[in-house]
Amino acid sequence: MKKLANKLAIAALLGIAFTSAQAAEVQVAVAANFAGPMQKIAAAFEQSTGHKVLQTSGATGKFYAQIKAGAPFEILFAADDETPARLESEGAGVAGSRFTYAIGKLVLWSSKPNVVDDKGEVLKKGGFHHIAIANPKLAPYGLAATETVKALGLTDALTPKYVVGENIAQTHQFVATGNAELGFVALSQVLDNGNIRSGSAWVVPANLYSPIRQDVILLNKGKHNAAADALLKFMKSDAAKAVISNSGYSL
Repeated sequence: MKKLANKLAIAALLGIAFTSAQAAEVQVAVAANFAGPMQKIAAAFEQSTGHKVLQTSGATGKFYAQIKAGAPFEILFAADDETPARLESEGAGVAGSRFTYAIGKLVLWSSKPNVVDDKGEVLKKGGFHHIAIANPKLAPYGLAATETVKALGLTDALTPKYVVGENIAQTHQFVATGNAELGFVALSQVLDNGNIRSGSAWVVPANLYSPIRQDVILLNKGKHNAAADALLKFMKSDAAKAVISNSGYSL
């Protein structure tokens, strides 16, 4: 019995060692708007595969500069489709690895109720001092916001009221803390189980701004990382798609 117990113990240890040897880490750069959904996806991925996701969130434009400067990221989850395409064409991303993982939705949001109406008429009526947007040069959601304002013919009226965030996370913070009465943020940031979490909001019609196609790309540093390859495959799974859809994105 003692010999059998020893054999079982050794087998268990070998199994743990084998699993540890197979598990790997992957460093991912994630657009700020997708940070929350990515945490949920990463948890499911880690439980399913044993691999570990090391996540950094921020502005897509800044990630591009960091990747070009040699940052150790292995996968980029961008907030647009242009940046991954550019990285691929410049040889910093693996050819043929990029695909659209989500299509973002823009929302005009206030942390207070009854500030934003369901048609966005508040933009024309005014009555507010500050409106937050993400930097349109760095953040696709910021560009979408300026496109919306232009389409409504309100650029001259609203530009002096802009409070500009470095990324969409900071923009959301400006509104959440009341430093701006309202602002353009990602729908995913204010959605909870399919409903606006708090305050008041107007989901901006998609015809007022260019589609926010969010692409992911395998970077050169992750080319031979099994965890990176596994994560990209996992993004196409039903589990990942469910998280993305429930977080306020189109697929």
